[in-house]
Amino acid sequence: MKHIPRKRFGQNFLKDDAVLHNIIDVIAPQPQDTMVEIGPGLAAMTRLLVDRVGDMHVVELDRDLVVYLKKNFGADRLTVHSADALQFDFASIPVPPERKLRVVGNLPYNISSPLLFHLASIAPRVQDQHFMLQKEVVERMVAEPGSKAFGRLSVMLQWRYHMELMFVVPPDAFDPPPRVDSAIVRMIPLAQPLPCDGEKLEQVVQKAFSQRRKVIRNCLAGMADEQQLIAAGIDPQLRPEAIAMEQYVALTNLLHA
Repeated sequence: MKHIPRKRFGQNFLKDDAVLHNIIDVIAPQPQDTMVEIGPGLAAMTRLLVDRVGDMHVVELDRDLVVYLKKNFGADRLTVHSADALQFDFASIPVPPERKLRVVGNLPYNISSPLLFHLASIAPRVQDQHFMLQKEVVERMVAEPGSKAFGRLSVMLQWRYHMELMFVVPPDAFDPPPRVDSAIVRMIPLAQPLPCDGEKLEQVVQKAFSQRRKVIRNCLAGMADEQQLIAAGIDPQLRPEAIAMEQYVALTNLLHA
């Protein structure tokens, strides 16, 4: 099938066999797995997974590709969900009671952050996630406090997942080649995230990083005073990127006790 990648869907199809096999090695699919792939495209990775796992699902928005996938894979081998991943209910995929869902995909760069937040809502039902993302986004996800890359995405995802940048993928591995490097990230949901209300944490973190050049006392003016910051173990003179995820959680809990 000759499919012209559609810019509005953020389509960059992985074509490098060596990179594909490296990704499969990192994922390490098992016969008992229930796996869902987001944005399978022309099925380069799907073909390497479908016969290695017990139950394979894909979520694809492009209707032409949905037709292609259904034509090339029998319904007994592959369940095709014609849907927008941002709206799709991943909890609707049936998984045996003793097992959890595994999620993989080459995520469109234009929706990567909102999609990661959407998936966080089902983290307790997920064994692991392996994604191809823009390298800069992965660096923000795994960044440590004190680095320029540390921000809202770092805090919110590190609260729910252990994450690791596995390896970098150059632009020429794709068709069409993107203008940036990509990277594979492994995300393993934490068995026991620090107790906190996710929506309230999001409010604190979003306000904290809305003015990165200011100190945290000024960033959170009207939400938290200096004494509350100190009580949460936060130096009021620090900038938001210098404050660890655990301290943002402590502050959120203190503000909403």
